[in-house]
Amino acid sequence: MDTAPRTTGELVYRDATAADTEALVALIESAYRGDSSRQGWTTEADILEGQRTDPRGVLEVIESPVSRLLAVERDGGLIACCQLEHRGEAAYFGMFAVLPGAQGTGLGRRIIAEAERLARRDWGVREMHMTVITVREELIAWYERRGYRRTGKLQPFPYGDERFGIPQRDDLAFELLVKPLV
Repeated sequence: MDTAPRTTGELVYRDATAADTEALVALIESAYRGDSSRQGWTTEADILEGQRTDPRGVLEVIESPVSRLLAVERDGGLIACCQLEHRGEAAYFGMFAVLPGAQGTGLGRRIIAEAERLARRDWGVREMHMTVITVREELIAWYERRGYRRTGKLQPFPYGDERFGIPQRDDLAFELLVKPLV
């Protein structure tokens, strides 16, 4: 697996390190929680309060032998990230965050395409999997436009586990989305 930074246009993609942990937590929180997340369109502030992740969770992804946390920089600053985890013939895509002020510019589309390319190249996987909260219809539609399809396979939201946030509704579940990587 090639872990050297890759530059495409003005973006630099690199594997995150332990030294990036605090900045990554701040980025992920800014994209999904609190008032700062409302600048972008990926906010979950109306359905979940509390944290989206924590330093321990981010560090576990960085240090896992079966995953990588891709840090995306522009002009030397962290602007996005995503997790790739090798799961047999598929890769799991998660922990995707784009700085709220940079959302809606096509950046997310570029990053997910790079993540798919890396998963194919480095692991030879045939599919990308992800889970999305089912009430996030706008986000699911965005992924569908990128070639992902809904499977109808649901996982319950971990109510009572505040590591994933404090639900503001009682109808939350995750749905598996899948995209063939050919």
